[in-house]
Amino acid sequence: MAEQQQGERVPTVIADGVHIVYRVNGAKTGKGSATAALSRILKRGEERGVRKVHAVRGVSFIAYRGEAIGLIGSNGSGKSTLLRAIAGLLPAEKGRVYTDGQPSLLGVNAALMNDLTGERNVILGGLAMGMSREQIKERYQGIVDFSGINEKGDFITLPMRTYSSGMAARLRFSIAAAKDHDVLMIDEALATGDRKFQTRSERRIRELREEAGTVFLVSHNNKSIRDTCNRVLWLERGELRMDGPTDEVLKEYEKFTGK
Repeated sequence: MAEQQQGERVPTVIADGVHIVYRVNGAKTGKGSATAALSRILKRGEERGVRKVHAVRGVSFIAYRGEAIGLIGSNGSGKSTLLRAIAGLLPAEKGRVYTDGQPSLLGVNAALMNDLTGERNVILGGLAMGMSREQIKERYQGIVDFSGINEKGDFITLPMRTYSSGMAARLRFSIAAAKDHDVLMIDEALATGDRKFQTRSERRIRELREEAGTVFLVSHNNKSIRDTCNRVLWLERGELRMDGPTDEVLKEYEKFTGK
């Protein structure tokens, strides 16, 4: 990572007028009816049986090293879609995303191997994130301790399929948090686990910021956003409604939601 001069703001992610469109097969048009069949015939200029969902609409922002940015908004507002676009997992229909370094996306649904033990998943997850075997060996016990999954038994030696959803999510976060990231994106990971785990997670996010990384956090827990983030992007219906300091944006968002 390039040297950062004191006081210099170094961009890590630039979103420039980003539009993301999903194409969903099997659009609901009254399947099997004569009217639906006629409608499909008449729509000759469109892709047959495909419904377009405009999930992100013209979003622009610049993220900088050392920032922790919360993404908030109603369900379906485009938060997770935007993270996937930043990670390079979804192409932009229009606009561009530029990143400095390798973005890492952590979601509670991130795939680990259910039939393998937690121990094996720590190794595979670490390798997938670019850690060497030696680094994984050095950090292994710290990952297990951070996750807390062994506090009530030797669960790390059991297959992942025996874990609760909360245990699995905590292990995923712990693997990702063991590595320093240029850009780390966390999708609802802090919503799982008890307060003790959330406190550890928030502390680790602050450490990642101090190590000149950038953290994006999607969460419906406004307290986690307040405790962790110094900036918030508020999305509604795929559009960027507000971008600013955490307290200012959350105050407006809470007026909007009535919470």
